[in-house]
Amino acid sequence: MIKKVKSEDAIGMSLAHDLTRVIPGKFKGAAFRKGHIISEEDIPELLKIGKENIYVLDLEPGEIHEDEAAIRIAEAVTGKGLKRFGPREGKINLRAEYMGLVKINVPLLNQINSIGDIIVVTVHNYMPCQEDMEVAGMRVIPLVVKEEKLDKLEQLCQGKDKLIQVLPFPIKKVAIIATGSEVFKGRIDDAFTGIVEKKVNALNSTVIYRTKAPDDIDLIAEAVQKCLDEGSELVLVCGGMSVDPDDVTREGIIRAGADIIFYGTPILPGAMTLYGKINNVPVMGIPACVLHDPRTAFDLILPRILAGEQVSQQDIYAMGHGGFCLHCAECRYPLCPFGKQS
Repeated sequence: MIKKVKSEDAIGMSLAHDLTRVIPGKFKGAAFRKGHIISEEDIPELLKIGKENIYVLDLEPGEIHEDEAAIRIAEAVTGKGLKRFGPREGKINLRAEYMGLVKINVPLLNQINSIGDIIVVTVHNYMPCQEDMEVAGMRVIPLVVKEEKLDKLEQLCQGKDKLIQVLPFPIKKVAIIATGSEVFKGRIDDAFTGIVEKKVNALNSTVIYRTKAPDDIDLIAEAVQKCLDEGSELVLVCGGMSVDPDDVTREGIIRAGADIIFYGTPILPGAMTLYGKINNVPVMGIPACVLHDPRTAFDLILPRILAGEQVSQQDIYAMGHGGFCLHCAECRYPLCPFGKQS
């Protein structure tokens, strides 16, 4: 139960919750913290922030204060690779302990947010993150919440992977093949390898082998096999993915023995991206849009592969929602696939 008391009559009483002060454009935070004992000197400040009354908490059985509720929510939903900050003003935020891939159980998140009076807010599923990046926040809406709602949340989370976790990017050995007779014969410079290698390095992996191949099915297949012989854990084959008759990269990858999981993605730019496996080694066919578009399907799929996630056809189908890149002018997260090129 919450009792309302006039501020002038509250001297000697303990605040039941933080009181927030907002100075437009300069500050937003707690003017008085929960547990603060009101003194006579505090009264003018309380009135300045619009607090003619304060609230004294007198909990009844089955009621949980917002801070304790936030702690219980965090304990139920927080997985590996995350550290908690708070509670502060009834809220706990999660930050990444290391660079990695944020993985969220979206159906479970929807169930939790449908309970009522409880909110858990996250970044996009499968977003790359840097160390110490904030990736989620949680709280209850009222100052006091019924314990039965927290019980329901905890029951939903039992026996499952945690709602949110950060998968590390283990160092993987990557090979890059630049295809195209014009590149192979030196008529133009290879622009692919530098761009792709930069993206690979940004996700904690390293390129151990680089080669070129002409527009020839057999020679592309030989180049793929050479990459595997060199111990590559991911083979990236660049160019020749369109419907032009001379573009035979897809056929070369198949001839190398790849089982194609998908060719064609509901993502723009990057619709003609290919993904398959040869003896469980991932192989990607990368379309030419990577040369001129800073963010493509490649940037959405590569982090999942490097984090060791399996990427299925159903995963790709789901990427149509949000797969139309708007080339955001600014982005708070340097590794965000949707952000601007750093």
